[in-house]
Amino acid sequence: METFWYIALSFMFIMYVILDGFDLGAGIVHFWVGRTEGDRRIILNAIGPYWDGNEVWLIAAGGTLYFAFPKLYAASFSGFYLPLILVLWVLILRALGIELRHHVQHLMWKAFWDRTFSVGSLLLTVFLGAALGNIIRGVPLNQDGYFFVPLWTNFLPGPHPGVLDWFTLLFVAVAVSTLTVHGAHYLAFKTGGELQQRAARVAGRAWWGLTVCSVLALVATPAVRPGFWARFGEHPWGGAFVLLSLAGWLGMYAFNRKGEHFRAFLASAAFIAGMGAVTAFAHYPVTLYSSVNPAWNLTVHNTAAGAYGLKIGLLWWIPGILLACAYFAYLFYIFRGKITSVPEDAGY
Repeated sequence: METFWYIALSFMFIMYVILDGFDLGAGIVHFWVGRTEGDRRIILNAIGPYWDGNEVWLIAAGGTLYFAFPKLYAASFSGFYLPLILVLWVLILRALGIELRHHVQHLMWKAFWDRTFSVGSLLLTVFLGAALGNIIRGVPLNQDGYFFVPLWTNFLPGPHPGVLDWFTLLFVAVAVSTLTVHGAHYLAFKTGGELQQRAARVAGRAWWGLTVCSVLALVATPAVRPGFWARFGEHPWGGAFVLLSLAGWLGMYAFNRKGEHFRAFLASAAFIAGMGAVTAFAHYPVTLYSSVNPAWNLTVHNTAAGAYGLKIGLLWWIPGILLACAYFAYLFYIFRGKITSVPEDAGY
């Protein structure tokens, strides 16, 4: 039962990165792609129907983590208290940037909230990348299953690292480049004209940055986390996740060059899904590594809730997740099509 909830939790986090990732990416490229006020209004309207719903996946994943793996939840939220508070502030400021810019028709007001939205999107992506780097590298868990991590120490991985070091900064670069490409592909298929062309160019150039950062991360990971790839030797079927990420990586480049922007966006989603699945597969059954003593690792077995509670949870999780998937399918259906102009009295 613990394995099912590990897979469910991994699925929800991957869905969050894919769905909220495209509007985070749109925020990162907001000023690269949106050169004029009209362009920026189109960008905000392209993500407007989705962005707040996308964040529900993060809330739902946090709730599932609390229910299914309470000890992991307690350790993570206490150890990463300061970074999580910063994430909360960034989420608030980013939402304000989207919602408040159209309330006052003044250039300085709009410019301020546009920059708040763009910087907030970038910072949230930075925190996501740093979080992934910390999960792979490990944290100084003690024998009681708790830890504290400062924002930085000497920028070197070790028994007592900070949230930021050269390894986690490398994953920050992976996250920023990946979501930049993802958001640019989304804008390329959702818009038209010069804005679409600029988005496609940004996606094409950022793809090279994504490639370089991903290769460096693949080389650095076994050096910092020995045995990371061991499960793929024990269970070769896990190679399907690697193939999915490779197919997505190649598809982004090929479809973007052909001008097939929707397929390029799907390819970037496949790349994110594949890389997320690779990470989850390589980690299992560990949920959080101890950089002090491997015997103190948190796993799906020593952090899970009681078996009875995990079984009862299926009664609400399965219909809930099916309802959420149906809602998003309907949402994307009714707001299908391109956005090429926005009336002056429209929201966002």
